Amino acid sequence: MNKWILGARVRTLPAAIAPVIVGTSLAEQINFRNALLALIVSLSLQIAVNYANDFSDGVRGTDSNRIGPTRLVASNLASASSVKNASIISFLIAAIAGTVLALNTSAWLIAVGFISILAAWGYTGGKKPYGYLGFGELSVFIFFGVVATVGSYYVQVGQVTRDAILLSIPMGSLSCAILVINNLRDLNQDKLVSKRTLAVKLGDIKTRIFYLLLLVLAQVSAAAAASINKYALLTLLWLPLTYSAVKQVLRGASGKELITILGKTSKLQFLVALTLAISLSI
Repeated sequence: MNKWILGARVRTLPAAIAPVIVGTSLAEQINFRNALLALIVSLSLQIAVNYANDFSDGVRGTDSNRIGPTRLVASNLASASSVKNASIISFLIAAIAGTVLALNTSAWLIAVGFISILAAWGYTGGKKPYGYLGFGELSVFIFFGVVATVGSYYVQVGQVTRDAILLSIPMGSLSCAILVINNLRDLNQDKLVSKRTLAVKLGDIKTRIFYLLLLVLAQVSAAAAASINKYALLTLLWLPLTYSAVKQVLRGASGKELITILGKTSKLQFLVALTLAISLSI
């Protein structure tokens, strides 16, 4: 596989696509140009974050002896400077698409985009990365849940509604759950390098319970979207997948088994998003 595709972590991209699909589908009439631009922004930011994390963790040496997917810098597949440049290019693509989108809708989106880019870089970059302080999940919920979902709806209709906020909850919860599993997998290694993720702060057992709560919140809030369209109850079809993932986690899954659960959680988010999108379109 091409090393840059590997570094972009393609398996994480559904987390960027899902909220855009949901937010866009809430609009009665879809502006496909704005929808495409919103998708480019979301995908570019996700890829930029992945490269930025690869670079920052690589130069800090916190990616040594990883259980998870291969990192470019830590495995010497690419130089730190080239990975940093790949991140900058991805951020630029997001900024350009976001600026065009803002000019089509509202100039306020430029400020939102600027803050999003700062948050993406600050996760593991800079002198005091907040991802090392346990705030990664909160940031993911806000930017890949609320901002991405509500923002995708806003660029369609020019307003923010309670319905859009409600739909952002399952997207944010599942995005958080993906990060929780990632950090649970790396918990012991992160302890050794003083990377105090939320999983490190909570400990193994409480992190597993937190994952359970996130998936319950996702299913409940997705079903609650029946207040918008009764067909949103179809998201309950994915309860068996939710149960399967939660059961594995609560039974003590570790190491490479958590990589499988990571895939299940990503799949669950995409399926819930697709079901909500279809429901809202009926």
